[in-house]
Amino acid sequence: MIIGQGYANRYLTDDEVRAIVREGLASLAVDGKRVLIIIPDRTRTMPMPLMYRLFQEILEPRAAALDYLVALGTHPPLTDTQLTKLIGRPVTGGQSGPAHIYNHEWSAPANFVSLGTIPADEIRRITGGLMAQDVPVSLNKLIFDYDQLIICGPVFPHEVVGFSGGNKYLFPGIAGPEIINFTHWLGAVITNYKVIGAPYTPVRAVIDRAAALLDRPTACFALVVTPAGLSGIYYGSPLEAWQAAASLSAQTHIVYVDKPFQRVLSIMPEIYNDLWTAAKGMYKMEPAVADNGEIIIYAPHITEVSYTHGELIDEIGYHCRDYFLKQWDKFQGYPGGVLAHSTHLRGLGQYDAATGIETSRIRVTLATGIPAERCRRINLDYLDPKRVDPSEWTGREAEGVVAIPRAGEILYRVKA
Repeated sequence: MIIGQGYANRYLTDDEVRAIVREGLASLAVDGKRVLIIIPDRTRTMPMPLMYRLFQEILEPRAAALDYLVALGTHPPLTDTQLTKLIGRPVTGGQSGPAHIYNHEWSAPANFVSLGTIPADEIRRITGGLMAQDVPVSLNKLIFDYDQLIICGPVFPHEVVGFSGGNKYLFPGIAGPEIINFTHWLGAVITNYKVIGAPYTPVRAVIDRAAALLDRPTACFALVVTPAGLSGIYYGSPLEAWQAAASLSAQTHIVYVDKPFQRVLSIMPEIYNDLWTAAKGMYKMEPAVADNGEIIIYAPHITEVSYTHGELIDEIGYHCRDYFLKQWDKFQGYPGGVLAHSTHLRGLGQYDAATGIETSRIRVTLATGIPAERCRRINLDYLDPKRVDPSEWTGREAEGVVAIPRAGEILYRVKA
């Protein structure tokens, strides 16, 4: 059963949101039970302070414990200051009043519990033969200290899975490395160009299959958000709530243009603090850029490629998918998530193994605080951000030149 509402032409009021949240939570048998709410990190537009306030107001009097786990995937942990901004309440030592606000500690193997394995034959069927290997499935063991799980997060077009949200807050949100690396590399082999904004993908099917191994009752609030307001919120099972939100996201977060752009200035907001996250300025624009066009990621505040995976990216650089597939013996030992990020940022291209020549469909240029020498070393173009005046990019759509403010969440495509 789905509870909720959403609109492509207006935003919900706080009272409307409160009514939906109250009705959804009333359906849960959580009196005297321990409840864990899985929430996004700071790299998503999300009215988390409102949702946190409602959860505390409605659930805290009923539950024996009400805590929160930030679904980091492999993003850096949040400080108390960042957690305070995220939930809108003071956090000290990972605690806000009686509630614990946990970071997902993805780098420590001891923090995971195995749920089982998706066998190779099933993976072959789900992926249409693209992959055929056993996929171990593990999750943060913290969830087993609770009687009820609630996923709460936004849904956007996504480069790995099609649309984010739902069970994606489990995998990769609080998952172990095996399934994170597998699903990301699967998405990369299919390519961002084909996956992003697709309604249901093989990657989503793998994630939903993995979620079926979890024996804890799990509910979901799936939100459709823009910087201007909350367009929709849906409550139900993770699959049902996600499906409803993804349908609205397809209307809200995808812009169709008449002809492809020649040059794009993706202006990245400060919610992205490294290239690993700011690469969404490429992912969301790639389908709308002409062959031999250019995407410039404009983010003077960014000085690091990745705070968690930077050394590995410095080793392999940014390349098209076939650069890795045609040299698989050389690269198969690298984490699939890192290889996937590399291919997603570089975009479609070709690699001739005989000549060693790689040809990319479009140019990707960094106008960030990352030095020119490092950009060249990782196979990206460089532009001094001091030479960029975003105002000079406005009003030039007829030339195929456009600036995208607050890039990273709206997907652009060319009309069919």
